Amino acid sequence: MSDAAAVTAARAGDKRAIARLVTVFEDARVEAGARRAAVLAALADRPVGRVVGLTGAPGVGKSTLVGALATALVAGGEPRVAVVAVDPSSPLTGGALLGDRTRVRFAPDDERLYFRSQASGAIAGGVARATHQVCRLLARLFATVLVETVGVGQGEIEIVRIADTTWLVLQPHGGDGVQFMKAGLMEVPDGFVVSKADLGVAAGATASALTSALRLTAPGAGPRPVIVTSAVTGAGIAELAAAIAAGPRGGLAAKEPWLFERWVVDEYGQAGLRRLATLAPSTAAYLADHGGLDRAQAAFAAG
Repeated sequence: MSDAAAVTAARAGDKRAIARLVTVFEDARVEAGARRAAVLAALADRPVGRVVGLTGAPGVGKSTLVGALATALVAGGEPRVAVVAVDPSSPLTGGALLGDRTRVRFAPDDERLYFRSQASGAIAGGVARATHQVCRLLARLFATVLVETVGVGQGEIEIVRIADTTWLVLQPHGGDGVQFMKAGLMEVPDGFVVSKADLGVAAGATASALTSALRLTAPGAGPRPVIVTSAVTGAGIAELAAAIAAGPRGGLAAKEPWLFERWVVDEYGQAGLRRLATLAPSTAAYLADHGGLDRAQAAFAAG
């Protein structure tokens, strides 16, 4: 199947065609940039969907929450929803279990829903090297793209470089207000989810402690939502889906200058960044001069 035929089929929701195109966007070779640019040009008539990050420590229930949330979004009127789940890779073997596929549960024959696993590889920050590239494609095919990060801690917040909005998932008994403030993540998310509400009053207590901590960490700032959910009972899922559906979309292109700089560092180190600074007054100007991210990568690689 040609890329053009895959684009036509992907528009109609063909999951095999979508998967074939995803492999093009996961191809890290500069040579693949021309194919990516052609695919995006063929989809240029479609609006750019929203990219939503869900992050949090391992075991807080992100995978089950993402499955329930995707189903709730389409039930609430979102035409199509994709999930990108990033699994950790072994530091010894480089392999990844990709077990989130078993925990993110929704009807596999529902053409409105699409799931893709990615191994994090050796990349820190909670996302894979190709997560951004894959989101460029999926945001043209789906109204909402949910990105479930690897379980993260302080400093592993690269999802904010990709997503229009980021939600931090916490579980009951996660600590008191001081511990939340020490977590190092409180300033980053646009909203908070306290999962496992089926555990009872502990979830409400955690939400109260979290709300108090937010007042202390960002006095005077606007309120950020704290939503208590349960993927078991369904409590709060519709409320979270509605909050996400009301959020911003289409901001992925604005994040490309930073992501181009990260690519330069990955490929050429700090010397590459110094060379980039000599080529244009800003990274955004360099991308504009070369017709976008993919062509800019090819031009930079060509020297």
